[in-house]
Amino acid sequence: MNSTSSYLRVIGYMIVAFILFELLIDGGNKMAIMAYPILWLVLLVLLFIAVAFEITLSAVKNTMYRALPEDAKARYKESESNEKLKAWYRRMLDTKPIEKEDAIIMDHEYDGIRELDNNLPPWWKYLFYITIVFAAGYMLYYHVFDGPTQEMEYDKEMADAAIAIEKYKKDNPDLIDASTVELLTDASDLKEGESIFMQNCSACHRADGGGGIGPNLTDDYWILGGDIASIYTVISEGGRAGKGMVSWKNDLNPLEIAQVSSYIISLSGTNPPDAKAPEGDFYEREE
Repeated sequence: MNSTSSYLRVIGYMIVAFILFELLIDGGNKMAIMAYPILWLVLLVLLFIAVAFEITLSAVKNTMYRALPEDAKARYKESESNEKLKAWYRRMLDTKPIEKEDAIIMDHEYDGIRELDNNLPPWWKYLFYITIVFAAGYMLYYHVFDGPTQEMEYDKEMADAAIAIEKYKKDNPDLIDASTVELLTDASDLKEGESIFMQNCSACHRADGGGGIGPNLTDDYWILGGDIASIYTVISEGGRAGKGMVSWKNDLNPLEIAQVSSYIISLSGTNPPDAKAPEGDFYEREE
């Protein structure tokens, strides 16, 4: 049997598993196998299965080899190469040659079947030792030293997710609507909102928001609601039919409406001089 092909197949299995991990598992800014250390254990299990499969395949091929005529066996041996690798492979199996099996055959018999008292293959024992070392290192890192706990990892993942969500919202402003809009507090958003307000809203509400043709936007009374969703809806869809503000959704994109809505809320309590009398219902704003 050509053991080199077995080694290459095992390596190929590991490469395919690694690629699948990277394609199917999102590790954020890290490789999946670095972001989730448990994948190392999965790879170890896959390696165990792959080696066991190759050993089984080797046994089948050896059985078929024994059935060959002597001249065919001679030709097969002549074609073999990489003797050092083959010698190492045989050491990893630690099996007795067929002609020496009498030394390890056991006495008991079942329906004419007798059993060989082979040692555990060294490759299996080495993998077992590796799992012991891995378990000891895992315990020391996570339970003795300062390795992150599951709660710490959860909090970090949630923080990273919140950052990713905010970035996604900024990169996809058209996804904002009245049901998903949130109050923007960044100085850059409020600056943009102020600019939009001055260009489009100040003619009716005055530059200071004190109210003119439109109502006062600096007090705590609102005709159609004073929360961010209500203000967003009024700007996007328009106010009261026949006498309210027109719809601005064809002139402003969703992010711009969210910015100007947030800026309007920031005007609350500024009390400009000569402000228009309150209109609508009192709205108590949460701090």
